[in-house]
Amino acid sequence: MTTSADRRPVERVVVLAGGLSHERDVSLRSGRRVADALRGTGIEVSIRDVDASLLPFLAQEKPDVVWPLLHGASGEDGSVRDVLELLSLDYVGTGPRASRAAWNKPIAKNVVLGAGLSTPDYVTLPQSLFRELGARPVLDAIVGRLGLPLVVKPTRGGSALGVTLVHRAEDLPRAMVDCFSYGDIALIERAVEGTEIAVSVVDGPEGPEALPAVEIVTDGTYDYDARYNPGRTSYYAPARLSPEVASRVSDMAVRAHVALGLRDLSRSDLIVDAEGIPHFLEVNVAPGMTETSLFPQAAQAAGRDLGELYRTIVTQSAVRQSATR
Repeated sequence: MTTSADRRPVERVVVLAGGLSHERDVSLRSGRRVADALRGTGIEVSIRDVDASLLPFLAQEKPDVVWPLLHGASGEDGSVRDVLELLSLDYVGTGPRASRAAWNKPIAKNVVLGAGLSTPDYVTLPQSLFRELGARPVLDAIVGRLGLPLVVKPTRGGSALGVTLVHRAEDLPRAMVDCFSYGDIALIERAVEGTEIAVSVVDGPEGPEALPAVEIVTDGTYDYDARYNPGRTSYYAPARLSPEVASRVSDMAVRAHVALGLRDLSRSDLIVDAEGIPHFLEVNVAPGMTETSLFPQAAQAAGRDLGELYRTIVTQSAVRQSATR
């Protein structure tokens, strides 16, 4: 078995950033931040987009590790990771099958429910059903079953694109239209009022470890603008939680990471209700790494140097994958 002692150091990393999803700009910003941090530790880093030149480049360069920092479709649905495995390239992050499960929010919620974790009650409905049955009866049934407020979101995607918090029944049709502009299947879940929390997890020598939780406070919905444009949102890292609640959210994020079969790093989005009970919302296999992203804030709250942490992540991922070949 290959160990960190008998594998040569990681010297060349290719960061994949960009792609064609709605989150292209965020991906490019994440890629630049990670590349700069890795270069600061002496690693040679190239940033590449996902286009027709990528596979010939990878075949010629044969990097030690590829880090997919692609947000949205293809980057998080497992497809690019499938191709990297076909090329026998070491890469950072979760494998294709587990990525597909985590990327699909209802499937991820089903998995964590099976692991005994709490998640808000929900239904998953395709756009075609509203055309077949009529929108009004379906919307009335949703409100009658789940109540208000509700959160409407695409079953796939990130950065809160297409997500709406609905307080009034008359606002639900517009929320559905906004959601279906980003995908043809909607997840409608009961909104839990409380504190929004993000908990990042990194795999270490002793197993997955939760970084300090980050608390998110915004002047309205934590939407795309609030996430990536400074000014609308305040972050507290570590989150302003009691030691008991902080332990609960860390435990939930680690258990979700394990239950979903995630690797190297992940970020779980949770909400803590008035009783201090955390509820799982969704998980990210390729967390954002921009200047306002939650994973870097959590790492810094833990006293971790970002460059050294990223270097450890790429090294451990290379060792792990070489050991299985």
